[in-house]
Amino acid sequence: MTAPFAAASLGPDLTTPMILALPKGRILSECGPLLARAGIIPAPDYADEDSRRLRFPTDDPLLDVVRVRPFDVATFVAFGAAHLGFCGADVLMEFDYPEIYAPLDLGIGKCRVSVAEPAETAGTDDPSRWSQVRVASKYPNIARRHYAGRGIHAEVVQLNGSMELAPGLGLCRVIVDLVQTGSTLLANGLVETEVIAPVTSRLIVNRTALKTQPEAVAAWIARFRAALETDERSKRPK
Repeated sequence: MTAPFAAASLGPDLTTPMILALPKGRILSECGPLLARAGIIPAPDYADEDSRRLRFPTDDPLLDVVRVRPFDVATFVAFGAAHLGFCGADVLMEFDYPEIYAPLDLGIGKCRVSVAEPAETAGTDDPSRWSQVRVASKYPNIARRHYAGRGIHAEVVQLNGSMELAPGLGLCRVIVDLVQTGSTLLANGLVETEVIAPVTSRLIVNRTALKTQPEAVAAWIARFRAALETDERSKRPK
C-alpha cells in the first residue's frame, strides 16, 4: 500500500507562492540574468553556494525559489514539490517524466552528452561491429538507448563522478558523460568520439499545476518567453 502524500502545492490556492526550482552549480550563475530580465529578484543569498538556506523568497510574494542539485530539478517538478524549474535537457532525456512539460529552451547551460574513450584506443576499432560494450555513466538510460539503437548491448556501470578515471582503471571501454569544453577529458587521456545530443537548459512545468492553475502558470511561461525575446533582440546587430 502506498502512503499518501500532501499535494497542496499543486492545488488552486492562489495565496501560496509557486515554487521555481533552480540547479546548483555552474548553471546557477547563468540563471541570474534570465531571472532579472523576467523581473524576478530572489533574496541575495540564493546564488551563494555557501548559504545553508535552500528556499528563498523573491520580490514577488507569489513566487519562491528553491536551489537543488541539477539532477533533482526534474524530480521536484515531476512530483509536484515545485511548479516550475530550470532543467538541463540531459536530465529530461534520462528520466523522461511524463508529468513534465518543457515549453521553452532557455539557451543557457550549453554543453553536450557525448561518448569518450582513451585516446590510444580511439579509432582502432569499428563500433558498428560491436555486439556489446561496457559503459560508465551517470546516464544509464541514455547510454542504453543510444547503443540499443545500434543493436549493441550496453552493460552500464553507474557512476556519479570521476567518470574519466573509469577507462584507465579497466572499469569500462567508454564513458557517456556531459561535456562542456572537453578539457577534463583531455587532462585524463580521453577523447570525445561521438556527440549523442546537444544540451541546453529548459523551462519545465508540472502538468498538474498547468491544469489546476492555468492562468498563473501560463503567466510565468509568458514572462520567461518575453525575457528570452528581449535577450534575442539585444543581440541583433543594429
